[in-house]
Order: sequence, then C-alpha cells, then structure tokens
Amino acid sequence: MTSPVDLVLYARPGCHLCEEAREAIQIALEERAAQGLPNPHLVERNIETDDEWHRAYLERIPVVELGDRRLELYVSVAKLRRILSDELDRTVV
Repeated sequence: MTSPVDLVLYARPGCHLCEEAREAIQIALEERAAQGLPNPHLVERNIETDDEWHRAYLERIPVVELGDRRLELYVSVAKLRRILSDELDRTVV
C-alpha cells in the first residue's frame, strides 16, 4: 500500500551517514508494508546535482523530509517510525 506523500532523502555519494539512513528507511518501510500500513514513495536527491540543495544540505546530510517533518544528520529506524506514523497514520474524526 502506498501513500501520495513522498519521503525525500537528500544525500550524496560516499556519505556513510547517508548509507545508514538508506538502511533505516528500508527497514522502516518494510516493517510498515508487512503490517499493511501505507508507505510513502521514496525519492532520493543527490545534493551534488543541484547547487541549491548542495548549499542548503551539505553540512546537514542525510536529510529526510516527509510532509512538514524533517530529520537531519542522524536518521534512526525509531525516528523514521515516528514520523511515518505521525504523517501517514492519522485518523480523520
């Protein structure tokens, strides 16, 4: 099940923390899929390909954005679970 929302990862090649963020994202999305919960579409943006992204994120990568939520530098599975749940599992009353 997917969601119309994008989960955006700003990263760059050779970034160890970015690799860890990718792994954490994969784990969190696989857990949600196994539970039948909606998942966002993952979009990865290489900051080396855009001057604006490079200026904005070079000292902060990895940066993960989902809706109005953002994680910077250290992206853990627990933090991802929390923002995914906060953004995607809201029930409308």
